[in-house]
Amino acid sequence: MLNRLPADERRAQLVESALSIAERSGLAAVTVRGVADEAGVSLGVVHYCFDSKDELISAMGDALILQLTNSMNAAFSQVRNATELHGEDGLRELLHMGLSGMWPIIEATPDRQLLTYEITAQSLRQRATDSSDRGAAATQQYRLMTQEAVDFLGECAGIAGTEWTLPTEDLARTAIAVIDGLVLRWLVDRDGLATIAGLDELVHYLASKAMPAKASPATDDE
Repeated sequence: MLNRLPADERRAQLVESALSIAERSGLAAVTVRGVADEAGVSLGVVHYCFDSKDELISAMGDALILQLTNSMNAAFSQVRNATELHGEDGLRELLHMGLSGMWPIIEATPDRQLLTYEITAQSLRQRATDSSDRGAAATQQYRLMTQEAVDFLGECAGIAGTEWTLPTEDLARTAIAVIDGLVLRWLVDRDGLATIAGLDELVHYLASKAMPAKASPATDDE
């Protein structure tokens, strides 16, 4: 007998089944029947949870965004325990700690990384061809990724006693663009050493855009 799950749990199960299919065979391979078979449920259950395949794929995009930002947050949060690192050298170490912390997660999930690019590309194509909100996945993905990077850069600068010479959001956008390119290249050639070297270059670039934090002006009471 089919276990009766709460609606949210059933939707999550079906989305994960759809992601598994897409990881193995690509986004085009995702069908309502295939998801039902993968999840071990009837077609009616899938139709009850999702009105259409487009809605299911949108939910897949949302799930990937959540997983991606959670992974970034987990990697970046390592710097919070390194409060002894100060100055320019300390900032460089903090940046290296956070960015290198992402790599094992990426390296362990190549098919899911590829699927992220695939869903992003489909989202952008939809945005160009219709006026619905189905094309919003790419915008939401990069908005959340940029915010994670902004928070990370702010924490690193604060711990190290430095400040950025450029707007933090500009640096975050550049960092995300570089990481995107490095991951895409790695998916092509699987040269992990080159990818790590690229991340190190990103660390040096970011560190070059920082300076010691200005001391707060003294008040009359001090």
